[in-house]
Amino acid sequence: MFSKVLIANRGEIAVRVIRACREMGITSVAVYSDLDRDALHVRLADEAYALGGQTAAESYIDADKVLDVIERSGAEAVHPGYGFFSENSDFAKRITDMGVAFIGPPPAAIDVMGDKISARLAAEKVGVHGVPGTTDIITDPSQVAAFGDEYGYPIAIKAAYGGGGRGMKVVAGPDEVVAALESAQRESLAYFGRDECYMERYLTGPRHVEVQVMCDSHGNAVYLGTRDCSAQRRHQKLIEEAPAAGIPAHIIAEMGEAAVAVAKGCDYVNAGTVEFLYQDESFYYLEMNTRLQVEHPVTELVTETDLVELQLRVAAGEALPFTQDDVEIHGHAIEVRINAEDVAEGKFLPSPGPITKLVVASGYGVRWDGGYEQGDEISQYYDNLTGKLCVWGRNRDVAIARMIRALEETQIEGVATTIPADLAILRHPDFAALSHSTKWVEDTLDLTGLGGMVGAGSADDADSEPKVRRDLDVEVNGKKFSVALYVPESQLAAAAGAPAVKARPKRGGSSAGGGGAAGSGRIAVPMQGTIVKVSVEVGQSVAAGDAVVVLEAMKMENNVAADIDGTVTAINVEQGQSVAAGEVVVVIEPAEG
Repeated sequence: MFSKVLIANRGEIAVRVIRACREMGITSVAVYSDLDRDALHVRLADEAYALGGQTAAESYIDADKVLDVIERSGAEAVHPGYGFFSENSDFAKRITDMGVAFIGPPPAAIDVMGDKISARLAAEKVGVHGVPGTTDIITDPSQVAAFGDEYGYPIAIKAAYGGGGRGMKVVAGPDEVVAALESAQRESLAYFGRDECYMERYLTGPRHVEVQVMCDSHGNAVYLGTRDCSAQRRHQKLIEEAPAAGIPAHIIAEMGEAAVAVAKGCDYVNAGTVEFLYQDESFYYLEMNTRLQVEHPVTELVTETDLVELQLRVAAGEALPFTQDDVEIHGHAIEVRINAEDVAEGKFLPSPGPITKLVVASGYGVRWDGGYEQGDEISQYYDNLTGKLCVWGRNRDVAIARMIRALEETQIEGVATTIPADLAILRHPDFAALSHSTKWVEDTLDLTGLGGMVGAGSADDADSEPKVRRDLDVEVNGKKFSVALYVPESQLAAAAGAPAVKARPKRGGSSAGGGGAAGSGRIAVPMQGTIVKVSVEVGQSVAAGDAVVVLEAMKMENNVAADIDGTVTAINVEQGQSVAAGEVVVVIEPAEG
C-alpha cells in the first residue's frame, strides 16, 4: 500500500479522499490556490503545498505546478478526484512516467472513453448501443440541419470531450441550430479546452440510469448496482438514488452486464461509471465516466463498500476482494447535491460568497460529505457544490421521508442554496411515483416563488473586507523563507498613510433581476462573470424574455434576458468583457402602447 498520496483536487472530493487516507494510515498531501489557502481540505491534510493563482487554470489544472509538488512532496500516488485532471490522459501519463501511480484508469482507457465518439464506437464494438446519432465531428451547422431533416427534432449537440452537461445544447428546431452549435462549442472550449462536438437524437422523456463498475489489474470486473440520476437541471444532477427503482430485474442485470462489457472492452482498471438513458423498458448507452462520480456515496450506502478505499487498493495492485455474486443491495439511498445557487424561479443562478452559518442535519441514516465549514467562502472561480447530504432507508419511501427531514433541519446562510428546489422535488408526487425524467425539473416542476434562502449575513463585517497579498522574507533558524501575508485593505492603506478603505458591505444572494429594477429596461447581469456573446444590436426590437447577452459564470453559460418589450438603445459591453454582479449591460426603451 502507498505511504503518501497527493490529492490533485479541492473541495468536497479532496476532503473525502483525505479522510479515506487517514483511515488507512496513508499520509495525505493537499494542493491549493491562493483563494483556497485556508480551505477545509488544506486544514485536514497532513501536508499542503501552494500552487499560486486564483482560477483553476492558474492552479489546479496547471500540470507543471502539480507535478512539481508531486516530486517535492515525495508522493507515491495521485488521486485526481472528479473534474480537473481526473479524465486527462496526458496528465495520467506524465504521472506514470514519473513512476507515480495514478489512482484511476490507464491513459489509453481515458483516451478511448474521453472522446465521446470513440467511446460510442468502442461500446458498439462490444454490442452496447446508444441512441441514433453521428460519430463525425460537426464542422458546419448544415450538418445538424441535415440530421434533423432525416431523424427529426429535438437534437442534442454534445461536446466530444465534455461531461456533466457542460457543452451540451438541445436544438428544438432548425431555427436554433446556429446559436446552439456556437454555444456548445464556446462552453466546451471554456471548460474542457476543446470545442469538438457531435450530435444524436434527444429522447423526450428518459430516465438517467448509471452503473458503477470496478475493475482490477488482474482481469476482474464487477458492477455495484445502479443509480438513478434523473432529477436534473441544465443536464446537471440535483438528486441521485441507488438503486434505480421501478426497472425490471432482468433489465438491471442486462445494464450491469453491458457496463462490464464496455469496461472490459477498453481494458479498464479502477472505478468507473457507465451511463445509460432508459425509456419504455429499453436502455441506450450514453457515456462512460472514467473516474469516481460525485454521487458515489449512494452506492457505498447500499453496497456497504468504501469505493475510495477500494480505489486506493486497486491502484496499489491488489485484486478485488469480492466477485459479482458477492454484491448485494441493501435498502435505498438518496443523495442531494446542495449547490450555492439561487433557485430564483427556476433559474438556478450561481451564488458565491461566505458561508455565515452551516448546521447540517444528523440522526440515523444521515451522512454529510462537505467541502466547507462555517466561515469558509465559496468562490466564483470554482464549482459551487457546498456539500452532499445523503440518507439511507430500508426502502425508497423511508429514504425520501428521511431526506426531507434532513433537508428541513439543515441550515446554510450567507449564500443561496438549492435546498428549496430539492424539497420541492422530493415532495412532488411525480418523484414518488417515478414518473419524472431528465427533463422533468425544467419542464414540469413549479418553482414559482422559491428562492435560495440566503439567510443572515456575517456577524463580523471585517471578514468581508478585501484582503491584499504582501510578500515578505523571513528568517527562521538561519534559513530564509518567503512568506505571503493577506491583510485587510484598510490596514495596508493605513500603513502607507493613505485613507482607509471601507469594508465591503455584506453580499446577499443573486437574483434574476440583477441590479436593474424589474421591468425597467436596464438589463443587468445577476452575477459576476464574462460576456461570451452579445445577442442584440442597437436599434433592434426585442420582446421580454429574449436573450440579450450570454454570461459565463462558474463555467456555465447563462442567458440574460430582456425584461420588457422595446428597442435596444445602448449596449454597454462586448464579447470577452468581465462584468460585476448588477452591472447594466443593455438598455431597452419600452415599446409604445
